[in-house]
Amino acid sequence: MPRRIIISGGGTGGHIYPAIAIANELKTIDPATEILFVGAEGKMEMEKVPRAGYRIIGLPVVGIKRQLTVENLAFPFKLGRSFLRAQQVVREFNPDVAVGVGGYASGPVLLAASLKGIPTLIQEQNSYAGLTNKLLSRRARTICVAYPGMEAFFPAQKIKLTGNPVRTDIMQAGGKRAEALAFFGLDPNRQTLLIIGGSQGARTINESIAKDLALLIESGHQVVWQTGPLFIDRARKAIADAGAVSVRAFDFIYEMDLAYAAADVVVSRAGALSVSELCLVEKPAILVPFPAASEDHQTKNALSLVNRQAALLINDRVASTDLVPAALRLLADPAQQQALSQHIRELARPQAAHEIAEEVLKLITK
Repeated sequence: MPRRIIISGGGTGGHIYPAIAIANELKTIDPATEILFVGAEGKMEMEKVPRAGYRIIGLPVVGIKRQLTVENLAFPFKLGRSFLRAQQVVREFNPDVAVGVGGYASGPVLLAASLKGIPTLIQEQNSYAGLTNKLLSRRARTICVAYPGMEAFFPAQKIKLTGNPVRTDIMQAGGKRAEALAFFGLDPNRQTLLIIGGSQGARTINESIAKDLALLIESGHQVVWQTGPLFIDRARKAIADAGAVSVRAFDFIYEMDLAYAAADVVVSRAGALSVSELCLVEKPAILVPFPAASEDHQTKNALSLVNRQAALLINDRVASTDLVPAALRLLADPAQQQALSQHIRELARPQAAHEIAEEVLKLITK
């Protein structure tokens, strides 16, 4: 009988792509393994997971808004419906183990699985645990984490320090520079600044780049700019108005391995997945943590690098004046680029997906 595994969670690329990396590694270990994803209706996992080749079922679950809203009145009803649907999915698929990666959908699914006696594993990407994972940890058999010191949130005896799983193509970005420059139509004799703000884009970063686009053009550098869907039209207009033929703007970049390969310096938010990817691709980075992230976890993620001289940090509130000048200084300083690259390399955990997959399979063996 092939192993049957449910992987649940999502909402952002920071949850979805680690989940896909775990699934890919499980299929590498045993191609006969049957994997079912469960996500939240209307969220990005409903598009990204099928694109990666996996089946996904959506639940009507939603999160609670921090402010009082009409939507919050519907929360308990949608949660109840989601739990009933999760029970049905677990009963019909009958998995050997259920894996939660954070996000709204993982709560009902892992609770339904654990109540049925199915072992569960959760994977926490951030240095500050999310609410869903903290609640699920009471019933989880194993908790895979990316940062040390997570005993503050989870039972120490359940914790495995694995790092965050990253897609194989990104880990292989190192040898793709020529291919990447050709793909983006870039000049191999000029430095390239890669700007990423997560799968939905980052307003502060986008506005800072648009404001100082002329400085970037005058510097003679090239730019690959992932804006997210809400800013792409403004970015394209800014590029057209400035005549910036050396700037490439995209609402979303699927070929992130090539984007990293082309980059000499990266400007990024400090989501857990972005931080893990930067460590693996060994790129000098300027991190602009999202200040509204729960418990300010992006700042904590960034400081885990900054405190090791492995990245630079620009506070979100001063990004409009400080970000582009900081990027230009780093682009003009090869020695600092090399130092940051060397230090960030030391924090990489390239075997994370394999280690997590092995922990999943241990639960089936038990």
